[in-house]
Amino acid sequence: MPSFALARGLQAIWFGKARPPWVLRLLSPLFGLLVRARQAAFARGLWRSRRLPKPVVVVGNLTVGGSGKTPLVIWLACQLRERGFAPGIVLRGYGGSAASSDQPLAVEPASDAAVVGDEALLLRERTGVPVVVGRDRVAAAERLLRFGVDLIIADDGLQHLRLARDFEIAVIDGERGLGNGYLLPAGPLREPPQRLASVNALVINGARIELNLSPQQPIFCMRLQGERLQTLSGTDAQRSLSSLAGQRVHAIAGIGNPQRFFDYLTAAGLNVVAHAFPDHYRYRASDLQFDEPLPLLMTEKDAVKCRRYAAAERWCLPVTASFAGMDGSALLARLQRCLAL
Repeated sequence: MPSFALARGLQAIWFGKARPPWVLRLLSPLFGLLVRARQAAFARGLWRSRRLPKPVVVVGNLTVGGSGKTPLVIWLACQLRERGFAPGIVLRGYGGSAASSDQPLAVEPASDAAVVGDEALLLRERTGVPVVVGRDRVAAAERLLRFGVDLIIADDGLQHLRLARDFEIAVIDGERGLGNGYLLPAGPLREPPQRLASVNALVINGARIELNLSPQQPIFCMRLQGERLQTLSGTDAQRSLSSLAGQRVHAIAGIGNPQRFFDYLTAAGLNVVAHAFPDHYRYRASDLQFDEPLPLLMTEKDAVKCRRYAAAERWCLPVTASFAGMDGSALLARLQRCLAL
């Protein structure tokens, strides 16, 4: 898989300590020029954002790769629904064929991840709220309004400026931070770090890091937690993660940052044989077969694509976003104040 090897090589450069190759450093200013030109086009009205009749909350990040957006979107949708709102979620649907279509597609519990994307299917299952995918985020959001939602959550929409937003949340991986600080392709940044000063809230996933932002910048600390393993078959069979402490297990992860999952299992006391796959990877039966017969663990995002391969000792680990102290309540309160909900 050359593309996967290239992606892993770039990740090592972006989040490592070595200086990026000079060729990549020469290309980063060009990328930055394109980013600034695009932002200026929207700011001056040359390209127009579309304002919808319902509030739009964007959850995104500056870096390429996983940062914890999906668990935060799940948490946010569930919290808002508990408070009497009718939220819906819109996203591109990466990993599915609908991501390249101009026609938005509503996600159902029985949808195929190969069509709607693994994250979209996971969001639909975990939240129960309407979810629509599509390349055109504005068209997808308009389709979402037909379901009677009173608030739209745009997953990974920070750079999708055509969709006007009322509240922005930027998520940062607390372990990897902003990487080496370079814009693509020398670094993982899709926008300059200064962009964080303009968002409404900043969520740090994991250990808190210093970001040199203005003192007024609101920062909330989040962690991902999971202890109950579930079978791939969808039955009620469960077991605790701690029950595998000290045991040798296979672990697969096709997510933006597979090492985060492997490290989580290791911290729980498991002896992990790690198998990393590309983000949004479409698994085959052979990918889950190993010479050494051991329990097999995977993320929920992997599990929505692997249920047809359910077998004994194949488990997924659902994770839930949790906030330090009163950070969760404070984030919701800030959201409601800004949107006057």
